[in-house]
Amino acid sequence: MVIYGVNPVLEALRSGRVEALVVGHRRQGRLDELLHLAERRGVRVRRAEADELNRLASGGVHQGVVATIRPPEPRSVGDLVDAAAPALIVVLDGIEDPHNLGAIARTAEVAGASGLVVPRRRAAPLTGAAVKASAGALAHLPVAPVVNVARALAELQSAGVWTVGLDAAAPQTIYDIDLCLPVALVVGGEGRGLRHLVRERCDWLAALPQRGQVASLNASVAAGIALFEAVRQRLVSARGSSGEGRAGGEGNPR
Repeated sequence: MVIYGVNPVLEALRSGRVEALVVGHRRQGRLDELLHLAERRGVRVRRAEADELNRLASGGVHQGVVATIRPPEPRSVGDLVDAAAPALIVVLDGIEDPHNLGAIARTAEVAGASGLVVPRRRAAPLTGAAVKASAGALAHLPVAPVVNVARALAELQSAGVWTVGLDAAAPQTIYDIDLCLPVALVVGGEGRGLRHLVRERCDWLAALPQRGQVASLNASVAAGIALFEAVRQRLVSARGSSGEGRAGGEGNPR
């Protein structure tokens, strides 16, 4: 797998997954830091002209560095459930833009999420563009590829994880849901949102309150708002001032 850009390559080096580096002749920015880390890790480094770097990065903004890395070890849905308690998982239902995938991964990693569940087909692949957009977060965030998102939600529910689909038409908001519970936030694809079967499978549907004229939020922005509402609720709960938990506007759906 080929990735590029200073931050993504630095994070991949820190995670121990880089096999080889190709860097430009010009020393710029944080390249020295990256080269020192590569030397400590025993990673081989080769110099190249800008044209070769552009080709290796498929025209992406490489900042003078391209790396070959070992692909991330695929995780199972169960691995994500076991990674932290209470679980905080993000399920992507057909995100097709690698930049959205990377942006969601970046926010999820910063928020301390347990990992991502992503479809194997008809969705953005884990390419260099996604890794670049994640600012290196995909070097650290566990990813569980699945064949069927609806079945993955059923598996999460069987493991005690509540599934919350982000849906602009939902009668309740994300602020009405108890996100201190083990939860999986389900984010629909660009334009069409959640697919019908996935929407039906979710325990709750939750909207983000909108006051402006634009019809909807970008998928990565919506995911970020929901993730940090979960972070906020859990911080408040940890301080002992959360009061009674809220289990959604219509009670326990299971």
